[in-house]
Amino acid sequence: MKNTFSKETAILIFANSAVAETRHKKTVANLDLFRALNERAVKTAKASALPYFHFTEKEQQGTTFGERFSNAIQAIYDKGYKNVITIGNDSPQLKASHIIEAEKQLQLGKTVLGPSSDGGFYLMGLHHSNFDPTLFLRLPWQRFGLFNKISQLFESYDSHLYRLPVLHDIDTVADIRTLLNFSKTVGSSILKILDSFIKRSVRIVSKNVQILQHHFTSLHFNKGSPVLMQFS
Repeated sequence: MKNTFSKETAILIFANSAVAETRHKKTVANLDLFRALNERAVKTAKASALPYFHFTEKEQQGTTFGERFSNAIQAIYDKGYKNVITIGNDSPQLKASHIIEAEKQLQLGKTVLGPSSDGGFYLMGLHHSNFDPTLFLRLPWQRFGLFNKISQLFESYDSHLYRLPVLHDIDTVADIRTLLNFSKTVGSSILKILDSFIKRSVRIVSKNVQILQHHFTSLHFNKGSPVLMQFS
């Protein structure tokens, strides 16, 4: 889909490298997965025909997530852009059409949020006039209820908020299982990795259950006494 809007808007891909992601998201730590997610995020940004900037941990500045995110947004504004559309790498359902729609609404003077199913957001479209770094730092970043809080903040600016469709992101194994139920909205290469990840997880759980069963059957229980067990 070709984007015919002016180049007042830039995309900020705020996503760590695959290596860093495996350290932060241990329950879904898979190097191939995060490499594929980063590649998809960049490919999606390119397909929108908007200029984009990828801020990994090397480009990010600040101690907290809120500081790093706010500083990255400000860095795009400092380049002369009036609008910034932020995306991450953990929403494989995100398409270029979502980004193009976000820019369309920005051109109409609206603020844009793409809610994720866990209470956060996968996309934010923001005009420079509605960006207050001080207030941004106070938001409950990486916590439940973020979408509601940031929605309230934008509404306090008397800015009309446009909501994109709800998408699923990847933070836990449960998220991966959920996405497998929406296979038509996920790229085939990522879908293959997700499917492989779940099958491997099932094998590991099955093996651990067998070990635990063997451990329990080998114990001599004293009736009426609690059994306290510690597993390393």
